[in-house]
Amino acid sequence: MEFGVFILAQQRGYHQTPQQVIHNSIEQTVVAEQAGFDAAWYAEHHFNNYSLSPSPLMMIAHVASKTRRIRLGTAVCILPLYHPARFLAEVGFVDTVSNGRLELGIGSGYQEFEFQRFGVDIADSGAIYNEFLDILQKGLTQKTVEYHGKHLDLPPSSIAVRPVQDPMPPLWITSGNPVTLGRGVREGHNLFVTALLKGNDGISELRGRLEKVAADHGRNLDDDVKFGFLRCAFASDNAAEVDSYLDNARFQRRISESLKFRRAQSDDGYMVREMPSETDPTFEQLRRNLPVGPVNQVIDKMLEEISILRPKHIALQTQLGDFDQKTMLRQIELWGERIIPAIRKEIGANLAEAA
Repeated sequence: MEFGVFILAQQRGYHQTPQQVIHNSIEQTVVAEQAGFDAAWYAEHHFNNYSLSPSPLMMIAHVASKTRRIRLGTAVCILPLYHPARFLAEVGFVDTVSNGRLELGIGSGYQEFEFQRFGVDIADSGAIYNEFLDILQKGLTQKTVEYHGKHLDLPPSSIAVRPVQDPMPPLWITSGNPVTLGRGVREGHNLFVTALLKGNDGISELRGRLEKVAADHGRNLDDDVKFGFLRCAFASDNAAEVDSYLDNARFQRRISESLKFRRAQSDDGYMVREMPSETDPTFEQLRRNLPVGPVNQVIDKMLEEISILRPKHIALQTQLGDFDQKTMLRQIELWGERIIPAIRKEIGANLAEAA
């Protein structure tokens, strides 16, 4: 079982500066490597406070110089917002400067606010994504790539700095669309999924959807597909710390849904208002749904979720909203010292018993 940290780099208000948010992200990466995490993941968003990470590839190029072992992933690069020639070159460069540690997560995007400002019609995002994926696989594995599609056109082009990983960095497909996930399964890529803030029922439903996607393409989910699970989790005996983490997790979902469903409002065109909705979970519901609370309770809940979903990778949401940085750094260390070893030990014992 692999473990990663997912760093969204949010700004909940002007009491946080962009510089503080980005430096917190860097510090969390360094501490995650020291704590023994396998990977660190960085988002991509634009033009508002939901995430201050406009280029996960730039972030990886920077933190690669501050780390040595931890894998570094994009979660995700929004393909329709890139030009394929530049993207191919930057992927090769980043994999090179990180000494082959790039995990390349890609997606089609969902925030119309962003697409409008890049001059891209979000209605075309799926079609552009599929053409881009054609180019990406050719461009990273062949000396010269040429492509002529409806949306993308690339004359014969050679990429100067090619990836270190052979034949290319691992691809992770993030989507709620079964057709998009199906293509990822069919072509042998990894998947990245989430149950949001739902509990065991939501995780069971997610497992069922993934099993169907795999079966529809002649694959067995457990044997043939590597997939990661994005999850909010926090271990502490301090109820106030747990409540602060849950408050920031709920903030993240509120802003995400506002942007996704085109109802985002702001007073200044940047800081999106946090608006409660009818679908908001209560703190009591979140405590039931998520692995939060004392260490042993978190371990037990994580093991329960793993037994239902059976992912190969778990990415923990660390930097959410304005959660206290020192507390989060201690949390990352706690996972490395106690929680991850306990989970891996139990999983190993269960595998040995099954054998």
